[in-house]
Amino acid sequence: METTKGMKTIYLLLISLFLMSGNIAAQDWANLKQFQKDNAALGAPAKGEKRVVFMGNSITIGWLHNCPEFFKDRPYINRGISGQTTPQMLIRFRQDVIDLQPKVVVILAGTNDIAGNTGPSTLEMIEDNLASMAQLAKANGIKVILCSVLPAFDYPWRPGMEPNVKIPELNKWIKAYAEKNKFIYLDYFSAMADDRNGLPADLSKDGVHPNKKGYEIMQPMVEKAIAKALK
Repeated sequence: METTKGMKTIYLLLISLFLMSGNIAAQDWANLKQFQKDNAALGAPAKGEKRVVFMGNSITIGWLHNCPEFFKDRPYINRGISGQTTPQMLIRFRQDVIDLQPKVVVILAGTNDIAGNTGPSTLEMIEDNLASMAQLAKANGIKVILCSVLPAFDYPWRPGMEPNVKIPELNKWIKAYAEKNKFIYLDYFSAMADDRNGLPADLSKDGVHPNKKGYEIMQPMVEKAIAKALK
């Protein structure tokens, strides 16, 4: 009798685990489906095309929405997904960057990690993920532009995370890592931060995401970095 009960318990446990694994799989945590059709339609670069992929979060995809003309008639591919953290980007880095065969990748990531969007995250964890993406790109012959995280005094959706303190610290590491590995460091922070290490009201509605004026500051900076990478 005890053996039968034990077997029933194990059987129910296995069913529960199976159902849980199915739910986890169905979540598509890294949002791999987001760009699968677009990537397939894009195809390989044309002869002589100097393709550039922008990898990031809502700040990256917001660039396309606020300034579509910047991406029009340029070989710039936007692969930003709103709310994403660096581990999510690392998971989709092969399909959304490497497989597109760009000459250059522009990586702008980390603020959502600090906000805790996918759970608690240390600066060291963010650094590891950024380094992994950069190393994957380099191993595949892709030039790397590592961007500073944009300034933010606080996060409206998660107050009290002290991004005004943590972002400058993370940027210090990004700069040093880029210099050590001969990647290009693109310092948006210094060009956009106010005296509180925040994003000024004239450059953003919520203190985190740039408006059109904010992106217009960023555009010549990234173009200069891309030109340098393509030399």
